[in-house]
Amino acid sequence: MSDLHNLSVKALANLLHTKEVSAVEVATRFLARMGGNPHNAFLDIDSEVTLAQARASDAKLADGTAGPLEGVPVAHKDVFVTRDFATTAGSKILSGYRSPFDATVVQRLRTAGMVSLGKLNCDEFAMGSANENSAYGPVQNPWDTARVPGGSSGGSAAAVAAGLAPAATGTDTGGSIRQPASFCGITGIKPTYGRASRYGMIAYASSLDQAGPMARSAEDCALLLSAMCGADLDRDSTSLDMPTEDFAASLNNSLEGLRIGIPKEFFGKGLHADVRAAVDGALREYEKLGAKLVPISLPRTELSIPVYYIIAPAEASSNLSRFDGVKFGHRAKDYTDLVDMYKKTRAEGFGNEVKRRIMTGAYVLSHGYYDAYYLQAQKIRRMIADDFQNAFKECDVIAGPVAPSVAWKFGENAGDPVADYLADIFTLPASLAGLPGMSVPAGFGVGGMPVGLQLIGNYFKEAQLLNAAHRLQQATDFHLRKPEGI
Repeated sequence: MSDLHNLSVKALANLLHTKEVSAVEVATRFLARMGGNPHNAFLDIDSEVTLAQARASDAKLADGTAGPLEGVPVAHKDVFVTRDFATTAGSKILSGYRSPFDATVVQRLRTAGMVSLGKLNCDEFAMGSANENSAYGPVQNPWDTARVPGGSSGGSAAAVAAGLAPAATGTDTGGSIRQPASFCGITGIKPTYGRASRYGMIAYASSLDQAGPMARSAEDCALLLSAMCGADLDRDSTSLDMPTEDFAASLNNSLEGLRIGIPKEFFGKGLHADVRAAVDGALREYEKLGAKLVPISLPRTELSIPVYYIIAPAEASSNLSRFDGVKFGHRAKDYTDLVDMYKKTRAEGFGNEVKRRIMTGAYVLSHGYYDAYYLQAQKIRRMIADDFQNAFKECDVIAGPVAPSVAWKFGENAGDPVADYLADIFTLPASLAGLPGMSVPAGFGVGGMPVGLQLIGNYFKEAQLLNAAHRLQQATDFHLRKPEGI
């Protein structure tokens, strides 16, 4: 079946369970497409490991012990540690690192039956909005290889968009699932903070990092999210003590009477006209489906950028202190003493953006500046969260653009990191509040590049978001469109 790579997760699962295809056949098809590593999406591939997992899935499909996603391929962002593949977090400092265990998210998807295709490229330690910060080269956007795929989960988004994997894992600290999903024309969801375990996910900013699925459709994301989530209290202190949920159960619920909040701050100066037109078109579809658009305000939206770029680097400066060349990862060859080894190892191993954020974080946490910067940022973070709660008194779901523009060309923001930071203005508020958010394909803008609609829900309302996204995808075909030649 030559079109296996164009099938959804659900369609592949159905074919596998009815034994119309085998897991080995499916895995072989995707491995063939991955040959030569199109778009530089993958950082580690091991066909023997993948085919061994596929054969194990076929055995379970034969004896009736198969999981719900048995034999369906998935690829993992390279910040999830894995025993069978190297884990580098896109950094030279972890080049060739092999973990002795699997991240909880990886383990749970394998328990559900999914077969791993390998590890996906990303911005170094998930720090970036364009996937230009990887030590192993940038990922190309399948819609236009001269443009960025978004970041930091750019490899995940590109792999799904290019038909190299039916689904992928990603992480979202300030928009790193939603923004690349928007730029590559796929669907991605960041659940409520704590829904998915962070155990085995290499930490960037611990109070913000969250795992989530990326796939073509909301239905596929719901299937993966159901398998990924669940309490992991013994291994992740931030894990929520909540039972697993079937996020696909309410996908077909009516949207009649759904109140969709439209924040005026998301539609002002800086939003490109082509993105505005695509988002407005999606909102009109919601009105046809029975939803009601409600004007709301999120008054501290602009403050989310300085707040995020104080809090996240502060946490990163602490989290990344473990990468010192002592126990694992890169170590400088020539040094005079322990301190010299630390300095040279970290200078050689970290890229410029990572160094920039470590230094920024160390500065805002230093004596005399902690109260002036870090403490104030945390106070405003609470106010941003309160703004959302006030808004949710008037609406059920919030909608707006994911990013101010479509994907930009490589090098367009070279030498200006703030330009990349500003691209996160619409995704950062939900991250700071710990709310679930997702990107849904909503049309196309300049250069035929995809535009994503962002949906934000209240805490634990992932099912409602996925329902709203699914109904939009039943009414439109943007999620089914593919780059030329795919």
